[in-house]
Amino acid sequence: MENKKVAFYTLGCKLNFSETSAIGRQFEEHGFEKVSFEDAADIYVINTCSVTDHADRKCRKVVKEALKHNPEAFVTVVGCYAQLKPQEIAEIPGVHAVLGAAEKFQLVETLAGFRKPDAGAPGHVHASPISAATEFHAAHSFGDRTRTFLKVQDGCDYSCSFCTIPLARGNSRSDSVQSVVERVQKLAETGVKEIVLTGVNLGDFGLQGPERERKENFYDLVQALDEVEGIGRFRISSCEPNLLSDEIIRFVARSKRFMPHFHIPLQSGSNKILGLMRRRYRRELYVERVQLIKELMPHACIGVDVIVGFPGETEGEFLETYQFLNELDVSYLHVFPYSERENTLAPTLPGRVQDRHRHERTTQLRTLSEKKKRHFYEQHVGAETAVLFEDDVTNGQMEGFTPNYIRVVAKYDPLLVGELKRLRLTAVNPQNLMEAEELGIEVFQH
Repeated sequence: MENKKVAFYTLGCKLNFSETSAIGRQFEEHGFEKVSFEDAADIYVINTCSVTDHADRKCRKVVKEALKHNPEAFVTVVGCYAQLKPQEIAEIPGVHAVLGAAEKFQLVETLAGFRKPDAGAPGHVHASPISAATEFHAAHSFGDRTRTFLKVQDGCDYSCSFCTIPLARGNSRSDSVQSVVERVQKLAETGVKEIVLTGVNLGDFGLQGPERERKENFYDLVQALDEVEGIGRFRISSCEPNLLSDEIIRFVARSKRFMPHFHIPLQSGSNKILGLMRRRYRRELYVERVQLIKELMPHACIGVDVIVGFPGETEGEFLETYQFLNELDVSYLHVFPYSERENTLAPTLPGRVQDRHRHERTTQLRTLSEKKKRHFYEQHVGAETAVLFEDDVTNGQMEGFTPNYIRVVAKYDPLLVGELKRLRLTAVNPQNLMEAEELGIEVFQH
C-alpha cells in the first residue's frame, strides 16, 4: 500500500490501548505517519472490545465517523470483537478488512496485499481459529511520558461462565522476566515515571514458549522489576484473588517501587453466584486477601470488579453482595450489569434477571462506590504525600495520583506535568477529587 497516514481508535481495556500503540509503532517503522482519528487518514484501524455491551453498534459508529473524515480511506477492524465475529464485522458498510487475534500484529504486512472489496461486497476476513493465537506479542502504550501500560501477559486458561475472553484472546501466555526487565529499562530511558503492568490474567504470568511451560511466575516478575533503576512507580493493574498470593502482598508492602494499590476482581459476594460464574475462589478467600493488605498497608487502595444481575441472582443474593462490599474495607468499585455473551455457559442458566433489575442494582452499587471512595479519601486528609501529575488538562485543571491512587486536582501548571510533587492533602471536593497544598501555601483550586 502506498498510503502514508494511519489513524487508530481503541475500544475497551488498557491492554487494548497498549496493543494499539504497538501496532502504531509498526506502521511508523514502515514509513507511515500516525495522525489523529479526526484527521484525514489513508488507513483507519479500529481496535475493538467484546467485554462491554453493544460492540456491534460501537464499531459501526466508529467506522461511520472514520469515513466522514476521509470517504476514500481503507478501514480495518481488529481486536476481541473481530476475533469473535469476523464475518459479522465484514458485513458492516465501510469495513474493508477484519483481522483476528493471530493476525493483528502482522497488520502492516497483511494490508499490503489487500485491495478494497468491490462496492457492496463484504470486507476481507483474515482470522484464524483462536487456537492459532499462540505467540506472545509485546506491547506498551506510548505518548504519555508520565504513565505507560506495559503488557506482560495475554490470554486466559480459565473458563468463567460469563466470559468470552479465552475465545477472543486464546490461552494464557507470557513474556519472560528478562525480556520485561529489558523493556522497562528502555522505557526508563524515555523518561517514563510510572508503569502499570497489564494482562488478561496477570497473576498467571509465566507460561512461555510453544509448549506454554511454566518457567517463571508473577512473584518472580515483581521482584525483578523492583530492582530496575529509573522507574519510580509500578502498579499491578488487576489480579485474580486466587493468584494474588500472600508473598506478593507482603512483597509490595516492603517494596521500593510497587505502589500500595490493588485491583482485585470479586464479581459477586455470594458464594452461590461465584459457583455459577465458575470463579476459582469463594468470598472467604477474598476477605483474607483484603485483611492482609490492610494489616500490612492500612493506607492501601483496593479496587473491586463486580457483576450484578447474573442469571440466578435473586434480590437476596444481590443484597448479600451489597452487604459484603459495604462491610469490606475497599476503596472503590467497578460495577458492570451482566450482559449475555454468545458461546458462553451463563445465558443457558435459569433465573434470568430482568434488565430493569440489573440497572437498579448497578445504580445501587455505583452509589456505594462513591461513598466508599469518599470515605477512603477523607481518611487521608491532612496527609503529606507525593503526587505524580499527568498531562491531561480539562477546564484549566490537571490531575495527579498519590502512591495509593488518590486522584488530586490542581490548577494547570506546565511545570507540574510528569513531576512528582510533595503535597499536603487538604479536602475532598464535591466531585470526589482530592485538593492539596504545597509547602503550606495553597496553590491549588478550591
